[in-house]
Amino acid sequence: MTPERVSFLSGSNLLQGLFFRPARQAPSPGVVVTGSWTSVKEQMSATYAQALAHKGYAALCFDFRGWGESTGTPRYLEDPIRKAADIVAAFDFMAGHEVVDAKRIAGLGICASAGYMSQAAAISPVPRAVCLVAPWLHDEQIVQEVYGGEEGVAALIAKSRAVEHGGETVIEAASVTNPASLMYQAPYYTEPARGLIPQYDNRFDLRSWEPWLRFDGVGSAERLSLPTCIVHSRAAAIPHGTERFAARLGMQASLFWLEGISQFDFYDRPDAVEAAMRHVEAHLATHCR
Repeated sequence: MTPERVSFLSGSNLLQGLFFRPARQAPSPGVVVTGSWTSVKEQMSATYAQALAHKGYAALCFDFRGWGESTGTPRYLEDPIRKAADIVAAFDFMAGHEVVDAKRIAGLGICASAGYMSQAAAISPVPRAVCLVAPWLHDEQIVQEVYGGEEGVAALIAKSRAVEHGGETVIEAASVTNPASLMYQAPYYTEPARGLIPQYDNRFDLRSWEPWLRFDGVGSAERLSLPTCIVHSRAAAIPHGTERFAARLGMQASLFWLEGISQFDFYDRPDAVEAAMRHVEAHLATHCR
């Protein structure tokens, strides 16, 4: 399936996207799909967008401002609030697309963008449902657990602020040889047959640390009132963050645990994607068909 190249504005920034058109007659339900931190549209978000199109959904994935082919500065900045605003713009674009039924639109957030998607879906009047796959959802306590306690977090925030005064700004995002990279020897991002594709920026602006660490992905559930399907695995990243998010979302949350699937396998392993998609499709069939 060959997607159509599309573009739309988020504020003054021109965002570039891939639009997967279903074979079914218009108008079709639509889904905005977003991926992990540092990712571009051709990675895991395109994998799920294509799977959705095969199931009869119009699906959009896109490069956030400052990433991939989209405009915007500073580049390579992992700012959850900025990215959530771009998702709101993507919802607006989908609502105005000729083949999309504006009353049947949902959002699918993968990994880090699960929190961004939750934030955006609470702001935008467009979506009717939300799906989160392999969600990375942290709060202050989890941030300290992952990033070295109060001292580790403070050091990263200090580094984030230091680059504002002339320090090194951008580092390599993923590498098998550079220990100073953000994701040293991480699967998927360092594998050419998987995530290390020519389109991947493979960069990370150190000024990202403060907005990333201060974002409360778990707390975003408090503002969300849409039916939300959550698919995760206890073998994947911070499952207790997902549990806390679902508990705060309450009756609107449908939580499904898959066995033995790693965080990175959710991105592109065919059986993992298929298993996640079964729950996603069932949720969308209930709320967006």
